[in-house]
Amino acid sequence: MSRFKRLDVLNTMISTGIVPLYYNADVEKVKTVVKACYDGGARVFEFTNRGDYAHEVFEEINKWCATECPEMMMGVGSVVDPATAALYIQLGANFIVSPSLNPDMAKICNRRKIAWLPGCGTLSEINLAEELGCEVVKIFPGKEVGGPSFVKAIKAPCPWTNIMPSGGVTTDKECLEEWFKAGVACVGLGSQLTKDFATITEKIKSALQTVKEIRNSAK
Repeated sequence: MSRFKRLDVLNTMISTGIVPLYYNADVEKVKTVVKACYDGGARVFEFTNRGDYAHEVFEEINKWCATECPEMMMGVGSVVDPATAALYIQLGANFIVSPSLNPDMAKICNRRKIAWLPGCGTLSEINLAEELGCEVVKIFPGKEVGGPSFVKAIKAPCPWTNIMPSGGVTTDKECLEEWFKAGVACVGLGSQLTKDFATITEKIKSALQTVKEIRNSAK
């Protein structure tokens, strides 16, 4: 069972603006990355469902987080079917992220009041996701789908849409400014964040501060 309510998870994603994502089969390496992100101020983390026995890694990390990083909201990404979503929900996932839009996943996530962020690449897919109850939709791969200009184009007729790009997002100030000024609700940060474990905490701190400054300047 999830430790955090769906609305709290979604509000935290949007308020912080940063969602780190990472996978490794080595539990200790995942702990290192999660703790570094936590120390930097991140409060939402997406563990990527990739590799054999990934769910066992997540189970251990999620239990560890409850004690060592108690405010961290752990979710799972790269989930493409209802059965896998159910497995991770049973292991305490607080949200589920998909690279694609599978309507069958909406029912199981909604039934358990778990936030589901499906990957979308067109306005029609985004609209369908919202009809299925999604508060935040993922665009993936963010850069290839169209980048910040795609987000800006979507937000023009649909200003209520909350978008999280994943893929093609870095911690560089210029990159974050481009995405957030286009209107994203939050961004997923992957390989660009975790290339060097020693710099993760500072990168997260810097990214969170950048997002805050961008939003303050827009008021």
